[in-house]
Amino acid sequence: MPALSRQTAAQPMTRPSTPSTSHVAIIGGGPAGLMAAEVLSQAGIKVDLYDGMPSVGRKFLLAGVGGMNITHSEAYPAFLSRYAERAPQIAPLLRGFGAEALCQWIQDLGIDTFVGSSGRVFPTDMKAAPLLRAWLKRLRDSGVVIHTRHRWVGWNENGGLRIDSPEGEKTVQADATLLALGGGSWARLGSDGAWMRPLEQRGVGLAPLQPSNCGFEVQAWSELMVSKFAGSPLKNIAIGLNDDVPRLGECVITATGIEGSLIYALSAPIREAINRHGAATIHIDLLPGRPVDKVQSALSKPRGSRSMAKHLHSQLGIDGVKAALLRELTSAETFTDMALLAQAIKALPLTLVKTRPLDEAISSAGGVLFEAMDERLMLKQLPGVFCAGEMLDWEAPTGGYLLTACFASGRAAGAGIVDWLKHRR
Repeated sequence: MPALSRQTAAQPMTRPSTPSTSHVAIIGGGPAGLMAAEVLSQAGIKVDLYDGMPSVGRKFLLAGVGGMNITHSEAYPAFLSRYAERAPQIAPLLRGFGAEALCQWIQDLGIDTFVGSSGRVFPTDMKAAPLLRAWLKRLRDSGVVIHTRHRWVGWNENGGLRIDSPEGEKTVQADATLLALGGGSWARLGSDGAWMRPLEQRGVGLAPLQPSNCGFEVQAWSELMVSKFAGSPLKNIAIGLNDDVPRLGECVITATGIEGSLIYALSAPIREAINRHGAATIHIDLLPGRPVDKVQSALSKPRGSRSMAKHLHSQLGIDGVKAALLRELTSAETFTDMALLAQAIKALPLTLVKTRPLDEAISSAGGVLFEAMDERLMLKQLPGVFCAGEMLDWEAPTGGYLLTACFASGRAAGAGIVDWLKHRR
């Protein structure tokens, strides 16, 4: 970053340079930072990338443990809608580098992709490591210098970047700086949100960090639910919030509540409902393939001497964790009225009272406001300082949407830096 004056720490001084002789510092070695490094190095700009961890791309590699879902194949309007209220700000980023461009970029690295049955896009080997290795080789071959165990801790009084390294604190002067420090989840992988304070001190507009793609807690499960069913998957169900059409999928009962892919997909509206009202009630459809009248008809068949548990199992296939959940969340009287029981099976209410801690979340909401940046993703308060990736104030469900926007924002910020260096006076 250009030097800051002592009188106005938010106003950097510039020095003449051209893109070909410029030096850019990138803070953060996730997808956004690495993608910006690629754009800058291709423009002939000297790039030094700093990351506090022993290696770069650590969260990226973790995301690939269960199968590297890199993006999604769905049509652009539906794809863009995943970014909810920030869709207008994400749209220009995706137009510059969307799902198709990302797939082509991966193939250019020598990694083939395929579309799974759900529409998600994966590398053919399902792994993140080969992609990252090929990418890092290309970056290093293009002149990008990567400094690991180098943690940015803010700016000094002259605007230099303070970098905590194994050799002690260093000061780095750069013509431009990109901050791509991730959100506030998975602190052990480097995303700890510590960057909030130095930006706040310089008047940068920020939204508080909150868990996203996260699990939720109930007031309390019974001892039976905790001891016998914590960790049990709820498969072939649908969940809805308020009057929304229920989504199909699966999730997992935990000792404190509920988590898993279906819950993560709904985490933003659930979290915001809790923020507004102190709790949120979801409705679980235990038999999404059967209409309520068919369920009631099956329940109304004579059960003779069989227990209700056996009746539920034989007529509807409800047993195990589904049966336990039904007992947990309904009154004893419900089991004497087949109409009420059928309604409960089709819309079982579960009240959630809070998110799991931020550090457990897959990602985070909040961060640097788009309104605090110009169209190049440069901070209005700090000319020459750009931001990208998950530290920006947006969120999206998993399924490659997170990664795609991180890649796209890194590419946009890299192009923004090139443009700014070219035209600044």
